[in-house]
Amino acid sequence: MISQKLETSSAPLESGWRLRRVSPSLPEVYASVVVPRRSDFWRTLLVYVGPGFMVAVGYMDPGNWATDLAGGAQFGYLLLSVILISNLTAILLQHLALKLGIVTGRDLAQACRDYYPRPASMFLWVLCEIAIAAADLAEVIGSAIALNLLFGIPLIAGVIITAGDVIVVLFLQHRGFRYVEALVASLIGVIGVSFAYELLLSHPSLSGIAVGMLPSARILTNPSALYIAIGILGATVMPHNLYLHSSIVQTRAFERTEEGKRNAIRFATIDSTGALMTAFFINAAILIVSAATFHDTPYQNVADINDAYKLLSPALGTALASIVFGVALLASGQNSTLTGTLAGQIVMEGFLSIRMRPWLRRLATRLLAVVPAVIVAAVYGERGTGQLLILSQVILSLQLGFAVVPLVQFTSEKAKMGPFANTRMMKVVAWAVALIIIVLNAFLLFQIGGQVVGW
Repeated sequence: MISQKLETSSAPLESGWRLRRVSPSLPEVYASVVVPRRSDFWRTLLVYVGPGFMVAVGYMDPGNWATDLAGGAQFGYLLLSVILISNLTAILLQHLALKLGIVTGRDLAQACRDYYPRPASMFLWVLCEIAIAAADLAEVIGSAIALNLLFGIPLIAGVIITAGDVIVVLFLQHRGFRYVEALVASLIGVIGVSFAYELLLSHPSLSGIAVGMLPSARILTNPSALYIAIGILGATVMPHNLYLHSSIVQTRAFERTEEGKRNAIRFATIDSTGALMTAFFINAAILIVSAATFHDTPYQNVADINDAYKLLSPALGTALASIVFGVALLASGQNSTLTGTLAGQIVMEGFLSIRMRPWLRRLATRLLAVVPAVIVAAVYGERGTGQLLILSQVILSLQLGFAVVPLVQFTSEKAKMGPFANTRMMKVVAWAVALIIIVLNAFLLFQIGGQVVGW
């Protein structure tokens, strides 16, 4: 029964690709969520809600916390505009990712493998694995830090406990993909409520927030601010999320007709945009709380999550502030490890066309994160993890262009997308975004290189 379903659900013969037929992405859950054929707008939207929040998890992971805390403590509300611009960029790019998956039946990794020569696709695969390793490092270390702060569990033990998310994903996915989505959405709710509480305690400056939402040239002229700003960009627009989203939108059993795809794109975009606006609120809240609590104080250089946890309660006048912070951090870390595991599976299967048992695939992708995290925990201990988290987000930003350029290229070509190809205006905006990302990263490398050689 399952094999028959997969055979009939393979993507149709299409022009524009080197391979004429492709196996479903995440075959064990492909088209497993039934979409009502005749239903009202809200009931249909409810069926599509889920993948957007799984993607949004990557925009509020512990790596975001490190960059947002550092940005708020050092520069006040200045970098709020970077979070806003990054979020708008994320909305655009995730729309292109979901459109690619829905229209072509390929995730971004499969599309790269089918279109580019093998050396080029293997190069992109290696870069993507580096990006996933950097993201996983932030997620696993963040969860381990939360377990250490809340329960006194050593970092190395916390890393190993966090790796147990493989079992959770396998159990929930066996029961149905909606269970995975429900868990992720619930943990996002915990994070949102936690930071709404922290905002109320910190009494931020509303005028400062309003000014911070406006872009400032100070960000470009200050190397330290630019470094954190690009870290925020890397933490907000995560390359592996583009691969993830292009895959999990295919869990919906929409009609594979032009009208069915058009409706699927519409509802999936609403889901994605709403979820990313939630992520924007949480990211902005972290930076605002940090700015209101630590900026222009003796703790202005706080960039370490451990220090932020310990200083929040005395600064805000209640012991509950630190506990709520720690609970939100744990929810964030666990959430992002769940989705990171799925992204690793999608990338490995898509680029390499490797088919193996689900538990073995996830174990392999998990080891890529756990081994480096254990080494970092053993070498650095509780100190120095904040800078490593920020560095991991800069690495993500440096890899971003290698995911964005293929995505924009594929979704802009009529031979691949047919009537769903990007409009002329969308092409201009998308290529401008890709160019800005590449230029900013080149500028960052120039700045770092100058510091290294003493320019």
